[in-house]
Amino acid sequence: MTALILDAGALVSIDRDDRATIARLQAAQQHGLELRSNAMVVAQTWRDPHGRQVQLARLLRAVDIRAVDPEAGRAAGVLLGSANTSDPIDATVVLLAGPGDRILTSVPADLARLAGAASNRAVIVPC
Repeated sequence: MTALILDAGALVSIDRDDRATIARLQAAQQHGLELRSNAMVVAQTWRDPHGRQVQLARLLRAVDIRAVDPEAGRAAGVLLGSANTSDPIDATVVLLAGPGDRILTSVPADLARLAGAASNRAVIVPC
């Protein structure tokens, strides 16, 4: 199964009720794409202690949220060194992708650089 990986920019777009991003996610689900992200991306975007980020909360119920364990942390560090970049959360997002997966991001140049270094052939989609 092909996946649509969501970075923090994608989650923020949903939280802000961005209709274009919502439409992309609906189309992805209709085409059978798995929605995937990780816990650190959620940490970048979740701010309401009372759970009133309704759009974001609704989306997160449909997303496979992966943990960032020590092995993933080391792999992200290696990827940062290979790509000569510095955002560890972006690196963990790229590492969630496999061949043919798409990454929905607000920083396409950064993620493209990391995906190139990872050689995972992920398709970068700007949001």
